[in-house]
Amino acid sequence: MSTLPYKIAVLCDLRDEAGRLLLIHRAKEPNKGLVSPIGGKLETATGESPAQCAQREIQEEAGIIVPIERLRLAGMISEQGYLGQAHWLMFIYRAIGPVQVNEATIREGDLRWHEFDELQSLPMPETDRKVIWPLIRDHEDGFFAAHIDCTGPQICWTLEESFRHHGKDVG
Repeated sequence: MSTLPYKIAVLCDLRDEAGRLLLIHRAKEPNKGLVSPIGGKLETATGESPAQCAQREIQEEAGIIVPIERLRLAGMISEQGYLGQAHWLMFIYRAIGPVQVNEATIREGDLRWHEFDELQSLPMPETDRKVIWPLIRDHEDGFFAAHIDCTGPQICWTLEESFRHHGKDVG
């Protein structure tokens, strides 16, 4: 069995005042032809933190600056053997409060706003549809960590940590 590279990335959950999600209809790899949230690979050579990566990717792809204080770590996903090409560790950051971004065509594809209910009908990676977006929706006010095994004929996943705040103050 060959050793696959381990890649670290962020995914960004950005919403407008109506609660719609900002997604990229990708025109280039990875996931060309599919819909993904804003995000990208961590610049490990520079020592970039996951939050700094989220802030940079939002600025590069959506054209807005979201202060780090408005970025909350909402989840963490490890994907084993995604497409047989790599293992991924992904940090999911949610922007606190709405953002204003115009729909546009950028280098990576088309930025479009979507209702949560539209997600099931959009072309997206199976892991996003079956695991990541349902976990994001189920942990709106909390945190989750999950592991997805993509090495078999079907994806298998495990919820490793789950915390739901439900609007109550802690501590």
